[in-house]
Amino acid sequence: MALVVVLALEFVALVGITVFLVFELLVAAPESYASAIALTVVVALAALWLGAIVVGAWRGGSWTRGASIVVQVLLVSVALGSFQGFLPRPDIGWILLLPAIAVFVLLFRSPVRAHLRPPLGDDEA
Repeated sequence: MALVVVLALEFVALVGITVFLVFELLVAAPESYASAIALTVVVALAALWLGAIVVGAWRGGSWTRGASIVVQVLLVSVALGSFQGFLPRPDIGWILLLPAIAVFVLLFRSPVRAHLRPPLGDDEA
């Protein structure tokens, strides 16, 4: 399923960023250790959450639709921030924006909606 592939690629990228941040924390001296550690922890938690979303999407969990939308909205906001500002980085903006758009499109396709539909009878419990 294409949705799982795109989410998995985002997960791998986020794990790579986490590894890079840990490496930078150990090798370079940051201006603020507290900020560097906090950023690394937040990115690592985001990677864990995205990994859970990938597994949930693979298994057809209906909760993954909302979680995926939240992650993609956050990616779009970071991407838009990358296009502007004091030191704009449109290359990073496009790298973040294109997969987010792809996930949005995939989430509303019929096969994905059918895969992520909750089983019948769950609401009767």
